Amino acid sequence: MYLLDIETLDLGADVRAVGLDLVEADENREPVRGTDAARIWSRVLSAMAGEKAWALDFFSHVDRVRDFCERHQIAFREASQRSIVIPAPEAAALESLIDRFQNETFGARAGGPVNGDAGTDSALEGELARRGVDAYHQAFARYLFCAICGFEDGSLVLLSEKIGAGEVIRRVRPVLQGLGVEIHLPA
Repeated sequence: MYLLDIETLDLGADVRAVGLDLVEADENREPVRGTDAARIWSRVLSAMAGEKAWALDFFSHVDRVRDFCERHQIAFREASQRSIVIPAPEAAALESLIDRFQNETFGARAGGPVNGDAGTDSALEGELARRGVDAYHQAFARYLFCAICGFEDGSLVLLSEKIGAGEVIRRVRPVLQGLGVEIHLPA
């Protein structure tokens, strides 16, 4: 059994954020890692994006990400020399990406200029290559959300002016049924 703690975070007056922590449901509350974590996080990310265009952003170890995507025939776009964008990977590909790279910090974003009709956000993609997830701070208001994926620590932080903790719960509860995950609101 696992717990998914969902709570509003105070990251300053100019940032609205929700933290999600996936932990073992025991007295140690260790972060969940491995294939179970990848399965859960892949469903959470997809549910959060809903019908909106979305993508994963990788800005470190891009050679390994590129090689993995090529070997597994996962579509990607090189946004810069140090930034790779993977638009809305299908469920199996997303799960394998998270499983393979859960020890790395990477990002996700939805509902803005991700790609396709909305174009790309080359300014953000350049900043991601330069500053990592800190680049989301100035950009998240243009999106449904920007997310910081720290799955090694069992953590997902959503930066969003449009989605609060209640909406996160509404979106993820149905996709986590049958996976042994209890949603928990810390006191």
